[in-house]
Amino acid sequence: MEFVTYILYSFGSQRFYVGYSSDLVQRIHSHNNANKGFTVRFRPWKVVYVEFFSTKEEAIMRENYFKSGKGRDWFRSHFEEQLGFISA
Repeated sequence: MEFVTYILYSFGSQRFYVGYSSDLVQRIHSHNNANKGFTVRFRPWKVVYVEFFSTKEEAIMRENYFKSGKGRDWFRSHFEEQLGFISA
């Protein structure tokens, strides 16, 4: 089984969301169609970045990095120009 760490972006609210999954297509569908949870308020979400891993532990470690200060700085600077994101 393969796992992914992904970064979503909401153009309407200029927010990022980081997660991991073993089924990216189903997970993105859930983010954009579920009736509860954090992501429901900021739909629609677009996938802007994906990394693949052979173990769940690796995917979780990368997710935790992206949720850290250094990780947030990395993906904000990486996507700033492409998404029109302005760092605060």
